[in-house]
Amino acid sequence: MTTGKLYIISAPSGAGKTSLVKQLRAETTDLAVSVSHTTRAMRPGETHAVDYFFVAVEQFKTMIAEQAFLEHAQVFDNFYGTAQQTVENNLAQGLDVILEIDWQGAAQVKRMLPDCVSIFILPPSIDVLRQRLQNRGQDNEEIIARRMRDAVTEMSHYPEFDYLVVNDDFNLALNQLKSIIIANRLQQKRQQSLLAPLLNDLLN
Repeated sequence: MTTGKLYIISAPSGAGKTSLVKQLRAETTDLAVSVSHTTRAMRPGETHAVDYFFVAVEQFKTMIAEQAFLEHAQVFDNFYGTAQQTVENNLAQGLDVILEIDWQGAAQVKRMLPDCVSIFILPPSIDVLRQRLQNRGQDNEEIIARRMRDAVTEMSHYPEFDYLVVNDDFNLALNQLKSIIIANRLQQKRQQSLLAPLLNDLLN
């Protein structure tokens, strides 16, 4: 069986990454989205083990000690991490896997799995990014100001990623993400395994 491809998707808070990944998952076959562990509080509408595995700080630190994470990082005042075993199991089943992580986590994953594909999603402007954060209605102005400062730091790491997608028009950005996945699925190395019977028939 052909193993899947690992995709890292990063973006500053408010760029629309979560909405894009959710729709990409709904419209793309053989694609899994890794569910991260986090110590942050559950937000309205979120579900444990669907949006995140919501765990206590003590449990998270135990998992770090057990080297259970493919990557982990502290973002704002909370911890986030990706369980290595879950990702490896999905890839072994031939599924492509998306990790929604920040640039710190992306750097860790790339060191361990250099064959992964990384995508950075940008907002169309700094003003639009600020407006999106305000429209969410989840944070006060002080937190929004901090998120905006951190967004600039996050975006400064764009050269470390393979692809850049600007989320101005949602459908266009979604189609661009699909195109990246389709193009990688058509690479010769992957197609050679999937098309082995056809290639044997054509060449014999």
